[in-house]
Amino acid sequence: MALSTIDLFRLTYLSLKGNPLRSGLTALGVFMGVTAVSATLQVGNISETLIEHQLNERDAPQVVVGPSWERNKPFRRFQMEDLDYLQDRLVGATALSTMRWVYYQGDVTFLDRSANPDSYAVSEAFVQTSGRQILKGQFFNRADFENYRPVVILDDVLAKQFFFDRNPIGERIYFRGRPYIVRGVIESKIEPYSDEEPQGTLFLPLTVWFSLSGRRTIGGILIRAERLEDLDPLEAQSLALLEQRYPDSAFWSANNVSDILEQRKTLKTVARSLLAVGGIALLVGGVGIANISIASVIERTPEIGLRLAVGAKPHDVMMQFILEATLLSVMGGVAAIATVHFITVAVSQSFDLPYTFDKSSAIFALSSAFTVGVGAGFLPALRASRLDPVKALRS
Repeated sequence: MALSTIDLFRLTYLSLKGNPLRSGLTALGVFMGVTAVSATLQVGNISETLIEHQLNERDAPQVVVGPSWERNKPFRRFQMEDLDYLQDRLVGATALSTMRWVYYQGDVTFLDRSANPDSYAVSEAFVQTSGRQILKGQFFNRADFENYRPVVILDDVLAKQFFFDRNPIGERIYFRGRPYIVRGVIESKIEPYSDEEPQGTLFLPLTVWFSLSGRRTIGGILIRAERLEDLDPLEAQSLALLEQRYPDSAFWSANNVSDILEQRKTLKTVARSLLAVGGIALLVGGVGIANISIASVIERTPEIGLRLAVGAKPHDVMMQFILEATLLSVMGGVAAIATVHFITVAVSQSFDLPYTFDKSSAIFALSSAFTVGVGAGFLPALRASRLDPVKALRS
């Protein structure tokens, strides 16, 4: 008659308890391997969270194209018709806009307060292209552009400098000595390749800049990608279309998250390397389990022979050895996951890193330990179940 599940676990427990040093050393091997795997997964998760945080601090992923100075080629400044040309032909772009730096900077004043923020003239689709949220009020409407209305948008940093907790919508401020009405407040973003906190930004309609400067040219064209993977194809498309439109001119292109994507690529490479090391460590732990299991089979050959002689099923013998190896692996894996979790919590709190316990990573690490336990214990268990009872008793 086959052993019940309870009897099988009891025999397994007694066997492991009878050899505590061997059991402990075997579980330790698995513990080291799972620790390496689990730690690597946690490093990868924290790195990915940091990358996402950096991406959220910037405008939405976008390509920027502009005219380039090149010897023997005329420098061609963009106009709104060029933006429309690209918008009609680009594949994979969700929005296009332009943002012109107001190079004649001037003080912005409200009552007795003044500041000298960055100032930009933007087109109608700037919010869609940048991905910024309007925090108060609204963005410029079409009538603002068509009627050259003296309205401005402040980012939340500049709004707090002037108005503190007061609602700025409808208030009159002065920019370069001219009065403007605050239409809305938009969230601040960090500039690419800059670690500095935002210092305040003012936005005005592009057409107002046209009327003030007497020029109709625009700055670079901003192209928002639907996905991060679309950035490189959009760059190539944009340059190809511009070169087709103006074959005698040169152009440049860039995207606003290239440095972050390069960091992500490097971190993924490092994570893969560490995961490979962890896998090797876990494999070494599995070899240790296999060696211990083989030694255990040899040591307990008479016991196995006696059990087979009095009616034990070969399946029961095999399952006991597999269960021993699996329990040692799972025990080592659970201890490793708990240890890595508490160490990661301590490190993340000390260095202000984003960390939350990831169930999928824990399940993957524990599944690896379980797989190693079953795989390493199978062949020794199969050998034990096929022993000849008579030969086993004679040994």
